[in-house]
Amino acid sequence: MTKVVDLLTKARQGHVGALARLLSIVENEDAGAAEIVNATHANTGNAHIIGITGPPGAGKSSLVSVLVAAYRASYPRVAVVAVDPSSPFTGGAILGDRIRMRDRFLDEGVFIRSVANRGHSGGLGRAARRIVNVLDAMGFDIILVETVGVGQEEVEVVRVVDTVCLVTIPGAGDDIQAIKSGIMEIADVLVVNKADRPGADRAVKDFTQMLTLGAPRLDWKIPVVKTSSAANTGISELIVEIAKHRAWAIESGDAKRRVLEANRNEVEALLRERVLRQLAAQLGDGRFDETVARVANREIDPYGAVDLLLGSKLDKSPAVGVSAGT
Repeated sequence: MTKVVDLLTKARQGHVGALARLLSIVENEDAGAAEIVNATHANTGNAHIIGITGPPGAGKSSLVSVLVAAYRASYPRVAVVAVDPSSPFTGGAILGDRIRMRDRFLDEGVFIRSVANRGHSGGLGRAARRIVNVLDAMGFDIILVETVGVGQEEVEVVRVVDTVCLVTIPGAGDDIQAIKSGIMEIADVLVVNKADRPGADRAVKDFTQMLTLGAPRLDWKIPVVKTSSAANTGISELIVEIAKHRAWAIESGDAKRRVLEANRNEVEALLRERVLRQLAAQLGDGRFDETVARVANREIDPYGAVDLLLGSKLDKSPAVGVSAGT
């Protein structure tokens, strides 16, 4: 029995350590990552994957914590994938201890995984989708994906989850900022968190009005929900709206469209990586760098460089400033 097969067997039996090791292999793309994806892919598509996204300071972690507790009242297994900023020294997740979710650690039905975004500007690490898929295949009913909180660029979550909850707070100017951001366009449910603060009702009114100005998304009307993690209010209403969106997405075909688009992006990303690796192996040491140097020296343009590399018709003459031995 191979190491990966042994880990998969134990993870399916509920061994937390084995599951954590599987996710580490997938996240770091270590030996066995492809084998894990191959062994689990057919068993995906059962969990409801919910994205919690929005600007820093919106209270996403606290909201996720109370959502986990609420979902556990109805579902036996709930997972959290929390994408955190990366350490500049180790590359690991800086907030790996998930301090705000400490109340959930003792619940055997909850699994929390911190993932470093590795400097990725879209709010998610590259391996986030693969990690979510493994958790899905391991039988988790609900998977909450909390993004790092990078503001307007935080749109890649739509490629990983079924329902996107955009979280904001009253009085922070987010209602104005959201008009300019692409993030507003991916929201399926809009959440005004920290609704115990003054101005919550005004924020709801402003967002509701704003949503009427945008292009309609088929027949789904984006709801605006007030929540307070501290007071534990509005959570059941939020869960109802999330469930409504899932039902609509399945019935309308939007869910199938998202899955197709997400898998297209995944295949394209893997294809690019493999083509680059194979090309580097075929060219040998220094040939890629030599071509880049020729672009830098304006001997050829970037399109010409790509044509040369893909056609394996590199000019053997050395670039200006590059010796023939490099």
